[in-house]
Amino acid sequence: MVHQHIGTHLVDVARRWRHERKYHPGNKCKIAAKIATVAIVTLLLWFMPADWFGIAGLTVIQQRIIAIFAFATLMWILEIVSSWATSIAIIVLMLLFCSDSGIAPLVNPDEVGSVLSHKGVMASFADPIIMLFIGGFVLAIAATKTGLDAQLAKVLLRPFGTRSEMVLLGFLLITGLFSMFVSNTATAAMMLTFLAPVFHQLPPEGKGRIALAMSIPVAANLGGMGTPIGTPPNSIALKYLNDPEGLNLGLGFGQWMMFMFPLVMLLLFISWRLLLKFFPFSQKTVELKIDGGMQKGFHSWVVIITFIITVVLWLSDRFTGINANTVAMIPFCIFALTGVINKRDLEQINWSVIWMVAGGFALGYGLNSSGLAANAVESIPFGEFSPLLILLIGGAICYLLSNFISNSATAALLMPILAMVCGAMGDKLAPIGGTPTVLIGVAIAASSAMILPISTPPNALAFATGYVKQKEMSKIGIIMGVISMVLGFGLVYMMGTLHLI
Repeated sequence: MVHQHIGTHLVDVARRWRHERKYHPGNKCKIAAKIATVAIVTLLLWFMPADWFGIAGLTVIQQRIIAIFAFATLMWILEIVSSWATSIAIIVLMLLFCSDSGIAPLVNPDEVGSVLSHKGVMASFADPIIMLFIGGFVLAIAATKTGLDAQLAKVLLRPFGTRSEMVLLGFLLITGLFSMFVSNTATAAMMLTFLAPVFHQLPPEGKGRIALAMSIPVAANLGGMGTPIGTPPNSIALKYLNDPEGLNLGLGFGQWMMFMFPLVMLLLFISWRLLLKFFPFSQKTVELKIDGGMQKGFHSWVVIITFIITVVLWLSDRFTGINANTVAMIPFCIFALTGVINKRDLEQINWSVIWMVAGGFALGYGLNSSGLAANAVESIPFGEFSPLLILLIGGAICYLLSNFISNSATAALLMPILAMVCGAMGDKLAPIGGTPTVLIGVAIAASSAMILPISTPPNALAFATGYVKQKEMSKIGIIMGVISMVLGFGLVYMMGTLHLI
């Protein structure tokens, strides 16, 4: 989605930096130690006596799913391989050792308990939420291919003028807006491209360069909260909130934006003031020169009209009855039939994110369909837990993990567990607004994690410019992360207690 931007080199620099950090030859001993840790823990949980778990009626299949869950957790946290590779391993392990299409002697229901349906495991890749992801990626590809994104950036930034602080506000708001509908990585790469000539105008002794460079990842991370497609944790939370066989809350796209969009706008204005305070401009004005623009022709009009129709349908899902997942397929269909996108464009879809999310969905399916979730609910007194404690612990764990590993991986691990816990607590969660407060709170915590260059791709891209140091990123990242979670948790708590979600 970013191949047509001049600043694609930043993406390459960021990827090389992350790869060298993880797979540097000097780290071979560390990698070997990590592999040994994962293997020992997984095998220990796989073969230890079932009664050690303290879960009544635990079957062999359920025990294997616990071991696979631990395997996934450690692999994602330790980052031995890419997150999507771990997800594929999860699906394959569940198919071979826990499903009705597994290794025959190892999946005899009479000996190991009820097995999973292999169709159910494989269907994780075709979950309706996956269609929402694909629709979002296709919209982003079409916008980039026709130049709609660059044209919108030019038009939307123009009203902010040439005063340095207003240019900074413009980049924050426009980046945040784009990140609600387009991949935050693609948005960050595009906006940093537009900033390249601005950096050269600013004196090196000032801190304006830092403010502008940091505005992009901050806005991209925060902007993703605004819509269900803005960032994977949002979509994962929506899956468990709307699961017909689970919570079945029917939370719509427009309903999500109703309370999250104002929060994002408030956070962007707060980050603007903080950036100006910590990194003040020494030059009063800057000139914006943005190259590129909208291509003329039939395809461009198709993209514009389809984009408008799609957003309107997303926002009016309560009235039309068409859910967000189905709406996401409409632009895919139109762009395919009109030739806006072709088979080569499909290669630009971020399939690694889709596989990553699918692996998390497979874990959730295994927990529920094997009966493990039900057994755990009966054996562990979740109803006695403090609702506020569940919210704070869930948010804190998600925030800490998301600073070091993919926020998609973090959400994929935590959401099925928290959905199970919340379901078991029932009305006990009413004082904090119910299950939506916990799950949406975790999604907010995931987007609030932006302390390190490795925390999110936009952070890595900003770091790759060379204008931002890690301590500067950590300073603004910690402050905005805390503010984001306090305001975000407060908002969902209020919306929940007022029964607006």
